[in-house]
Amino acid sequence: MRQVPLAFGPEPVLRFDTFVPGANAQWEQVLMALLAPNPTMPLYLWGPPGSGKSHLMQAAASQTQSFGLRVAAFDLKSPVPWEFDEEARLLILDDCDRYDRRRQHEAFRMFVEATTLGVPILAAGRLPPVDLPVRDDLRTRLAWGLVYRLVPPTDEQVRALLRREAERRGITLDDEMMAELVGRAGNELVPLMELLDRLDRYALSNKKAVTLALLRQMLAEPDEI
Repeated sequence: MRQVPLAFGPEPVLRFDTFVPGANAQWEQVLMALLAPNPTMPLYLWGPPGSGKSHLMQAAASQTQSFGLRVAAFDLKSPVPWEFDEEARLLILDDCDRYDRRRQHEAFRMFVEATTLGVPILAAGRLPPVDLPVRDDLRTRLAWGLVYRLVPPTDEQVRALLRREAERRGITLDDEMMAELVGRAGNELVPLMELLDRLDRYALSNKKAVTLALLRQMLAEPDEI
């Protein structure tokens, strides 16, 4: 098990209010389910890379931790066997579509333990539950509750949100800097936000203003922060 870190300091970037709904017609229902998780109604999010699954799972974890509560989170990189934290008040299962046989077994076991203890469950994958290449009992449980498909935001929406977050940090992103960031991280929101956070910390550590030259200097160095 891993404790989900608040990856962006005291005020995480990946919050519910920084999520770009895009063409997600069911966004209000998804948000309501995330803000008020139901122990008897698991929530499963699915969609392609860049659709916001990681963003929403991090936001849910951050919100839970902000109340001083613990989060049990497992994904493809979590070493097996998995151990459920009985003090956890949220179970997160990510990468459900890519679990091998051992992780399928562990995910099913975590699901049963969380259900028994009345712990809300948030799971995600690239495929809907019915199409998941996993054992039948796990597939059935992932489809038990609410299932929502997420649609990736447009390139324009991603860049608008990145500019807004940069402005919150006191950083002005001109077109050249935006092109440099997108050229390095692609047009997916999470990698771009991580790169922006790295740039902000790099500028602070070097006591310099954020400029195109500083950005290029940072990108030429390994990320050791």
